[in-house]
Amino acid sequence: MVDSPPEAPDAVSKDPTPSRRRNAARWAGLLVALGVLCLVAVAGIVVGSKEIPVDQVWHGLFHSTHNSTDVVIRELRVPRTLLGLLVGVALGLAGAVMQALTRNPLADPGLLGINAGASAAVVSAIGFLGVTSLTGYVWFAFLGAAVVSAAVYALGGTRAATPVRLALSGTALTAVLTGYVNALNLVNSATLDRMRFWTVGSLASATSTTVEQVLPFIAVGAVLALGLARPLNAVALGDDQATALGARLNRTRLLSMLAVTLLCGAATAACGPIVYVGLMVPHAVRALTGPDMRWVLPYSAVLAPVLLLGSDIIGRVIARPGEVQVGIITAVLGGPVFIYLVRRRRMAQL
Repeated sequence: MVDSPPEAPDAVSKDPTPSRRRNAARWAGLLVALGVLCLVAVAGIVVGSKEIPVDQVWHGLFHSTHNSTDVVIRELRVPRTLLGLLVGVALGLAGAVMQALTRNPLADPGLLGINAGASAAVVSAIGFLGVTSLTGYVWFAFLGAAVVSAAVYALGGTRAATPVRLALSGTALTAVLTGYVNALNLVNSATLDRMRFWTVGSLASATSTTVEQVLPFIAVGAVLALGLARPLNAVALGDDQATALGARLNRTRLLSMLAVTLLCGAATAACGPIVYVGLMVPHAVRALTGPDMRWVLPYSAVLAPVLLLGSDIIGRVIARPGEVQVGIITAVLGGPVFIYLVRRRRMAQL
């Protein structure tokens, strides 16, 4: 993707020792993050709106006798946890790619209207075309995400786009599309019944079929996003320097938007629009690793599921025997973070 990929900042040091130490620390941090993710995933299976002893959870996982408890573990909590992992990876990578591509620390699939576009397309498919399968949702979600991505860039002024312009364009489109979704739900009761949990972002309806259907799209999008690390490092230097270094800007932008569309389209089709995950996690990651996308992307892919699954667990615990949808929890957590970022005198450098 880049004929002569630029050297990362660490590579220009004459003494390789500090660079090796930083890389060793980054690898160690990534392993710790993977360990935390494993713990949160286990907690997602053990903890729920219904209390189940750990020994019964173990029995349901490895010695199922198809009683009611085993069914809850194998058919509800395990697929829900797996879907949370996939959606977290998708949102974390999509947010990191968008922030690097636009050089905009406020870029997020939710804030820039991409999730809203996918939601509007899915609701339209349900309300007007009678689409009821996840397979159908996915393709409409991709279409909506792609159209809104192009619209945000157009409204933002393409080459003259600034962080404020893009954020305002995305906010405006999100408001319009959210109003459209709400209006369609109000006039079509059948659509409202199908969409009332989906539109706030929920993992509650996860099944093994859901996981199987979104896995290929998220896998392709994730591989594509991770493969763009070096080109995105070049893009972060500015268009002129990136071109001088041999970066193919048009191809990088096209592949980046394709990756974001695959990731956001699949994630939104599976569990509805979930905002702020793609905003918060890359910021936290850059504070740990610096701006090198070769580290930002893997860290985001690991820590975003930690945030999403953790939020889902909180939602199941605080409202027992009911639950609060994960999209509400992430919005409550992400709102103050967004306000903090907007009010900062100097935003995080990409």
